[in-house]
Amino acid sequence: MIRLGIIKERKNPPDRRVVLDPLQLKKALNIFPELAAVVESSDIRIFSDDQYKAESFNVTNDLSNCDILLGVKEVPVNALIPNKTYVFFSHTIKKQEYNRKLLKACLEKNITLMDHEAFVDENNHRLIGFGRYAGIVGAYNTFRAFGIKYELFNLPKAETLLHKEDLIAKLKKEFFPPIKVVLTGTGKVAKGAMEILDGMKVKKVSIEHFLKQKYDCPVYTQIGVTDYYKRKDGQPAEKADFYQYPEQYESNFERFSQTADIFIAGHFFKAGSPKILTQEMLNSSKNQIKVIGDISCDVDHGPIDSTLRASTIADPFYGYYPGKHVEVEFNHSAAITVMAIDNLPCELPKDASEGFGAIFIAEILPAFFNGDKDGILERATVTKNGKLTDRFLYLQDYADGKE
Repeated sequence: MIRLGIIKERKNPPDRRVVLDPLQLKKALNIFPELAAVVESSDIRIFSDDQYKAESFNVTNDLSNCDILLGVKEVPVNALIPNKTYVFFSHTIKKQEYNRKLLKACLEKNITLMDHEAFVDENNHRLIGFGRYAGIVGAYNTFRAFGIKYELFNLPKAETLLHKEDLIAKLKKEFFPPIKVVLTGTGKVAKGAMEILDGMKVKKVSIEHFLKQKYDCPVYTQIGVTDYYKRKDGQPAEKADFYQYPEQYESNFERFSQTADIFIAGHFFKAGSPKILTQEMLNSSKNQIKVIGDISCDVDHGPIDSTLRASTIADPFYGYYPGKHVEVEFNHSAAITVMAIDNLPCELPKDASEGFGAIFIAEILPAFFNGDKDGILERATVTKNGKLTDRFLYLQDYADGKE
């Protein structure tokens, strides 16, 4: 029997998401008879204690008898129970400085840490994540910023709405001038953003038409790596080549910055890659971009020079003054508006939780009961028996405080 504990989210600002909602947890127990579950009491979770109790789950403050403790965000060091298996987004595997103490504590407390981000298949493709919901909320917030900037409309915050359909319904009620929107990325984040764009009936057009034609309605185009980067030597850009030799590439985005009114950034960015949108592009007299929704939100040495910092759900927008490369007030006359919230799925906790839980049951949970025959758990395990696993030995100096 495996005893699963659904933990309370303790990170601040509060995160209302959960991996398994009451009905999903009940479904998991029906699928896997060897599974038992308890739920840690929480006053912030989008699904209340009473909703879990209604499905006959024990809601408690004591998870000491659990084998696996399942959450979303990082667990504070002082809340970690020694000698347990934890599953959550640790935000350590990229050597994030702010979570060095967390990784060190997992080693010292003999915790087996599995990271949601490291649940990958044999081809190293991510199996689970909140990217789709970051894209959905990020696109909505970008249009919300546009409406406020030009005093056209003032949409409610996404966190006051329950479902994606609610966001689309609000957007469809508003009038948009014939703006052009460029969307970077082809993965889950970009596809989430497209759900909003397509839902509100923004017309998708080819890159060629986007760059050359004028329209009497809002339009968008979606671009990938070989569209916003080019080889320095003039040879054809290829995706596989770029991933292997990013230093051979430079930005080819200026043709979009001189055409688009709104830039929604839904791309994946690997450290060491060239910039996409530079200060020089934004400061050019030919720049047309007025609002940037940086869903990817890579702040330190990231690809978008206007992303000076992450913004927050409480204070989602700031102004970027390209002439001086500084942050200014949102309503500054020379400002480009930036939306760079780094925890976007938190604004749609019900939809995000339900979507994440469905994938967790289908893709991850079976591995706990089939002997991990596909290696899913092994690949995701960062620490075990007080040591880093072989896959994550590159974190040793980081954990030791040597880098």
